[in-house]
Amino acid sequence: MAHRQRLLSLIDDYAARHPGEAGVVAEFIRFVEANERCFERDCWAGHVTGSAWVLNPARTHVLLTHHRKLERWLQLGGHSDGESDTLLAAQREAEEESGLPVRVLDRGIFDLDVHEIPARRSDPAHYHYDVRFLFEARHDDFSVSSESLDLAWIPLAGLAEVTDEESVLRMGRKWLQR
Repeated sequence: MAHRQRLLSLIDDYAARHPGEAGVVAEFIRFVEANERCFERDCWAGHVTGSAWVLNPARTHVLLTHHRKLERWLQLGGHSDGESDTLLAAQREAEEESGLPVRVLDRGIFDLDVHEIPARRSDPAHYHYDVRFLFEARHDDFSVSSESLDLAWIPLAGLAEVTDEESVLRMGRKWLQR
């Protein structure tokens, strides 16, 4: 349980700041407490993933990926691969997927989301318990990794023009309300 305690503590802090999100908070806590291997990609009950809401230096645009497997515009992020510090996992994924150095804007959780991932090849359908953090790119010259079809700086006011993904739109609203 010790390796899960850092995440549970961050979730408690998030719950205090976002009382309207009690349902997703409770779902996260249940999952993390019940699954010792929650940070491993082969935990088929689901697994914890880390995502990054990456803002440009002017904080007017967010970097989104046109995800190769899901074929949707989403935030950067991915599997924890055993890393129990989800902030580090999110930062690693952001830097790997964009080629950009990023800095943490807030060590607290920015957003929580649970979503189903469809079965693919030998992987069964499963859930991602996605923990999202806030980052700022040190510059805006990204490179597209093999995990993406494309990357783009999207104006925060124009998110709905490129995606109907509610969790992405929700993060946009959260940032604009800060």
